[in-house]
Amino acid sequence: MLNNIGLPGLLLIAVVVLVLFGRGKIAGLMGEVGKGITAFKRGVRDGTEEIENAANDAGEEARDVTPERDRENA
Repeated sequence: MLNNIGLPGLLLIAVVVLVLFGRGKIAGLMGEVGKGITAFKRGVRDGTEEIENAANDAGEEARDVTPERDRENA
């Protein structure tokens, strides 16, 4: 059903949405969508950094627990 919309159909939908909601409301909505996307990207980046930091800390702790005799032989 949605495969046959085409460019004229999309333009018609855009005009109807513009008439129903008005330019100001649509601009505000798009601004909120942009803020949401930015917050999502920031959250993904922070989560990735947190995982990397946890992995690095775990690796350092594993090296710190090496017995003294193993350190001397290395």
